[in-house]
Amino acid sequence: MPMLDELMPWGTAPLRLGRAWVMGPDPGALRARWDALARAEGEVRDALFGCTRARTPHSAVGQLPGQSGGTGRLAREAGRCPEPVRVLHGAFDQEWLIPDHRLIDVARPELWRVADERQVFVVEQGPGSAVVASAVLPAGRPARIRPFYRRPGGVEPNIAPGLPAALGARYGREVAADEVLAWIVAAAEGAPSGCAVPLPADPGVWAAGVELGRRLMEVQLRGARGGARPRLPGGRRPYVRAAVPARPQAIGYDPEEEVLSLGEGRISPVPAAAWDFHAGGVRVLELWFERRTAPGEPGTLEAIRPPAWPQEWTSELLELITVLALLGELESRRRELKTGEEIDELPGVLPPPAAARRPASVLDHREEGPDGQFALV
Repeated sequence: MPMLDELMPWGTAPLRLGRAWVMGPDPGALRARWDALARAEGEVRDALFGCTRARTPHSAVGQLPGQSGGTGRLAREAGRCPEPVRVLHGAFDQEWLIPDHRLIDVARPELWRVADERQVFVVEQGPGSAVVASAVLPAGRPARIRPFYRRPGGVEPNIAPGLPAALGARYGREVAADEVLAWIVAAAEGAPSGCAVPLPADPGVWAAGVELGRRLMEVQLRGARGGARPRLPGGRRPYVRAAVPARPQAIGYDPEEEVLSLGEGRISPVPAAAWDFHAGGVRVLELWFERRTAPGEPGTLEAIRPPAWPQEWTSELLELITVLALLGELESRRRELKTGEEIDELPGVLPPPAAARRPASVLDHREEGPDGQFALV
């Protein structure tokens, strides 16, 4: 059985932030944290920053590709916070990140260079739902990341060279690179040595898996990349029945009434499939709630949080419930997808050449290096 590492040869290890305060669910809180750091001086600033071997306020690093963060030493920084950007935390939680290279231990610039309105990131999740597709850059929790495109603008798919043509010869019709991506999302399986992707010999099975994978991606991408925003049929859409209080203390679920409670707040109907949805062994809705309500350690930047529950969080929660409910329904189809007889070898295609495992060179623009110097990349 081929491995995902062979079918999508270029992948990177996850970002390593080094400090939790640079990412969070509220962009306003991130700006407030930046301002608090900028006001601090000397040892106080160092303590708030959270120094590591890779980063201190005195580190000299280049600019993140495509971002406006400065390149002067952070110890001298007095400007405004770079505009936070959307990122993915875990499998389904979209949060915000301050996109400044001086704040991130290992930022993976090669991923930022290809993160645009065309890109789709495939994130390995392990057993169960082996991969997840994301329209925003994954930045939280360890998971290997594989961009679908090797270059900006949706150019050069990150698919083993010759693979679509070889599959097309087997199936008697042309196979596009995006079909390979859809099949991977539908059929990938967690394995002890990585993520495995069976390839069916039957063209009918392939077509069914591609159709399922496209539907899964449409839900996971949440309307991005030209798809429709996920919606449940009328009568099943979740609504706020009682407003979420300013500081909800706990989250709970009533399976008989299909009610999700956040303190005194009530949302229904919430399908059991959404409440029971797990990723990485953790219930997704509980982790989502914890990320927004757990207090940070007093005296740290992470303790700076919104004073009350923002309305935007409720809207995000309604969308997340919808996404999980739809994925829960599709999961049964994913489990029932049987590959039957499999293609056991693709000579001349797998394993892919070593060059396909390296990021593509990007030579059409300049990136600002440490202290304002420019360097070709």
